[in-house]
Amino acid sequence: MTTTPPVNVPSVAEPGGLDSLRALHRGDQLVARYPEVRGLLTDLTGAELVTAGQLLGRLDPDEIARVHPALPRLSVAVTGHGTLAQLVAPLTAELARHGLPARIRVSDFDGYVFDLGDPDSDLYTARPDLVLCVLDPMVVFDEVPVPWRPEDVERVAAEKYAMVERLATRFDEAGSGTLVLNTVPLTRRFAAQLVDHGSRARLGAVWREFNARLLGLADGHARVVAVDLDPLIAEGVAAEDLRLSLYAKAHLSPDLLARYAREIGHLARHVTGRTKKTLALDLDGTLWGGVLGEDGPDGIEIADGYRGAAFTAFQKTVKQLGSQGVLLAAVSKNDVEPVAAVFRDHPAMTLREDDLVRIVADWRPKHDNLRDLAEALNLGVDSFVFADDSPYECGLVRHALPDVTVVPVGAEPALHIQALLSDGWFDTRELTAEDRTRVAKYRDELVRKDFLDSFDSLAEYLSRLQVRVCLAPVCEPDVPRVAQLTQRTNQFNLTTVRLQPDDVQNLIADPAALVLAVHSADRFGDNGLVGAVLGHRAGDVLHLDNFLLSCRVFSRGIEQACLLAVLRHARDTGAARVVGAYRPTAKNHKVKDFYLRNGFTPADDPAGEHSTGTVVFHHDLADIAAPPDHIHLTQSIGEFSS
Repeated sequence: MTTTPPVNVPSVAEPGGLDSLRALHRGDQLVARYPEVRGLLTDLTGAELVTAGQLLGRLDPDEIARVHPALPRLSVAVTGHGTLAQLVAPLTAELARHGLPARIRVSDFDGYVFDLGDPDSDLYTARPDLVLCVLDPMVVFDEVPVPWRPEDVERVAAEKYAMVERLATRFDEAGSGTLVLNTVPLTRRFAAQLVDHGSRARLGAVWREFNARLLGLADGHARVVAVDLDPLIAEGVAAEDLRLSLYAKAHLSPDLLARYAREIGHLARHVTGRTKKTLALDLDGTLWGGVLGEDGPDGIEIADGYRGAAFTAFQKTVKQLGSQGVLLAAVSKNDVEPVAAVFRDHPAMTLREDDLVRIVADWRPKHDNLRDLAEALNLGVDSFVFADDSPYECGLVRHALPDVTVVPVGAEPALHIQALLSDGWFDTRELTAEDRTRVAKYRDELVRKDFLDSFDSLAEYLSRLQVRVCLAPVCEPDVPRVAQLTQRTNQFNLTTVRLQPDDVQNLIADPAALVLAVHSADRFGDNGLVGAVLGHRAGDVLHLDNFLLSCRVFSRGIEQACLLAVLRHARDTGAARVVGAYRPTAKNHKVKDFYLRNGFTPADDPAGEHSTGTVVFHHDLADIAAPPDHIHLTQSIGEFSS
């Protein structure tokens, strides 16, 4: 039954920002209508966002999870050297901006050494998804003698770095999730205590070396991410509030903590599998100045003049994103021929046709074109970011497709870059070889779809596609890509367990584990590493812990061929049955019947190993179906023990 909200509580379709949030709070509707919160926070900044975080911080994350089981759960532990209570409200709000209700636990003052150093600490017991170890200048200067010289700072900084490195190693061994460290700002109140410029320069060099080593920790520790605070401070954010530092031991300013919280929101979005994949761009007023249909290709603003230079800078930024695996598309109300000619022939264009997966130029509503493009790419619209200079078009897309992230770049081209990058929509832990070639692979996929349209039946299409699949144990170079699949794949992801590279490494090292990579190719080229099968052997039972497949290769029989190969291998190596699990989410309903369609039957879960909502299936291996005859499968599953 649908319950009508109280008349004094605005609908999400009626933007109201903080006022709407307060109305939901007064009406005791925040939990029930939590999915609407993300939209209400979209345009909030500064003090309003902190106030929103204070309201949302009163909610019980477990209650939100009970009412909205499809929402991802996130737990965050905050520890560090100084007082960090002022981080909670902006962090709560920033996570909610991405639809992430979170349980945030703040450790005692200056508790980071105990929290991270003792494997029996409450922090490790809680097994949080994110651990924020917030470092500040007093980590070093609390132990510098008075009077002091740069050499004293160098000595203490080296000692602190060594300690942080030991804590990172302990986290690798005993922790779960991701440990987030940060660089430490050098504030003027310390630099100015040195009266000669030579000593100040030496202090600056020592401090930068300290920060460079902190940033380098991520290279040697798979679970560590280092956030660089320098670019945030360069935006004009004050590093400290001296009164709060001296009176409350809050050594980073509230503004810097709020800006840091935004960076953590980007990381949390990635950790929970919500990284955006596609950037769809308007053209007139967004990628170039002027209106192509009226001004002609020679009249649009690119490169020449100050506005033209701004549009060129924006195009360079977009091209840089595309080179790292972000799918780029043009979605414009224009005639397609002149648009294609500009991308192909205009000498001042930075972006070219080959940079884009598709140019969509017609006079249909943009939300319809975005929806069709998502379908053609086999992606959800929630993986799209749409950038446009028109408030009207932005509002229309927001209303028609609320899951699309809309970036209004505005009329000032010099601010387009800032608008696009301010929320790190495409941030990821690590780039893989697949990312570098993703645009070409998706362009090939669109060619495949055109090829499909030329056949009368799907069976005929598949028979002519010449699909080749290799199913083999994951090797070292595959580890980052397999971890990435668990983090980014949402539709064909049976249990949505997110893994970091060292989690995959640990599975490979486990003799009882099954860790298989799925590679595919066809007549149009190599698709690369497109899937993974993860499991473990317990006695005579093979448990399939997860099965993942890239959305690029759905519905070609690859998943069926690989699963049946695993079943045959299990039978041939003495297994009595295979058990698989499906945990429903908001995005993986397409695979809810995957096991049923391949000979599994629903089973009880007497061991209680699976969380509430997970459906368990088993296969007795008595009757294993034949693989699809259009698939040429090469397999080398290997041996594993119980």
